[in-house]
Amino acid sequence: MEPRLTHEIELNKRYEEILKRRTTLLQEMENLHEQHENKKKQHTMDVEAAIERNAQLLHDLQKIESRLKTRSFTHPDILSLEARYWASVEEKIPEWEPFLLGRGPTPVRDGEKSQRKTRRKKGSSQDSPPTHTVTSLPPRSNPKTVS
Repeated sequence: MEPRLTHEIELNKRYEEILKRRTTLLQEMENLHEQHENKKKQHTMDVEAAIERNAQLLHDLQKIESRLKTRSFTHPDILSLEARYWASVEEKIPEWEPFLLGRGPTPVRDGEKSQRKTRRKKGSSQDSPPTHTVTSLPPRSNPKTVS
């Protein structure tokens, strides 16, 4: 009968160890859950703060934009120059479009062509300017009308 009693005691000890480990694991899981909840709350607060900050920045930008739109430029020559500049840019877009899209060479005027040919004949290939591929068009404002 004694071997059975020792076996029973051994099983009882193992059972108690299992219960202790279970309690420890449950406590760890609760701690991890609390940490996760705290991180979620902090993240939510950070997101709300970012949304608020972005809304304020957008509001400030809109105010600045409206001020700039209502502000009159003092000299009409500036407006005239700007309008002529953008008109010339729009006039040259078809000529430059293949180059700007990275599909063709740089457009060159007649006087520049002859200068480049003589440079190439005189200098080596290292003297020629590097060609750059442009992937996007530069920013452009709308031409303003002169009142």
